[in-house]
Amino acid sequence: MFGSQHLWALSISLVLFIAIPIYAKQKLNPSQQDRFGAVIGFLVMGNYIVWVGLELIAGTFDLKLHLPFHLCRFANLIIPFVMLKKNFRVYEVLYFWGFSGMFQAAITPDISQAFPHFHFIRFWIGHNGLILALIYATVVYEMKPTIISLKRAFIGLNAFFLLTIPVNLILDANYFWIRGKPVNDLGEHIPSLLDYLGPWPWYILSAEFVALAHFAVAYLPIYFIKKRNVT
Repeated sequence: MFGSQHLWALSISLVLFIAIPIYAKQKLNPSQQDRFGAVIGFLVMGNYIVWVGLELIAGTFDLKLHLPFHLCRFANLIIPFVMLKKNFRVYEVLYFWGFSGMFQAAITPDISQAFPHFHFIRFWIGHNGLILALIYATVVYEMKPTIISLKRAFIGLNAFFLLTIPVNLILDANYFWIRGKPVNDLGEHIPSLLDYLGPWPWYILSAEFVALAHFAVAYLPIYFIKKRNVT
């Protein structure tokens, strides 16, 4: 964490976050913008599907590890509804999930392999690719969340949490880090924000308040943009 490759990945991602939406907004016509957005959406979704497919081919697929019951994986699967269909209900939820959970994951990546290992590339496409898609939808498609969107995203987060509980119990898994704090693919503990939120299970309750705070911070840029447009 925060080694040279991590910092390079963050730096490249930041450049893409700025350059791609600006290029699409200024240089592409609406039809081209839609096609470009579709490519981003399918890339992010396909990244997870390809990973699962490779695990199946290699005989290493594990129901405890590879199902879409981590927030990022589920978000990867449904992002095409935003990028192809411009579905606002999906966008407003993923906006807050992406700019809180995915951003946090990018700061504390749960991988042990370095570039050019597949898992290194897979991780950054799955997390920062999703953030890029959401920025693209916000800037190019001009989709904007509302305060009601924040509430829906928080309700959706808790619905996902409740859905994951029986999955973990049935499979003896640890999806969504409900039964223990994050570990990498080698089973090694990963430093994360959860380390500062108390022991299990109290960090789960603390994380509720942290998530709500993250959602509020994620909404601030939208708030100021709307306020500026009004004035």
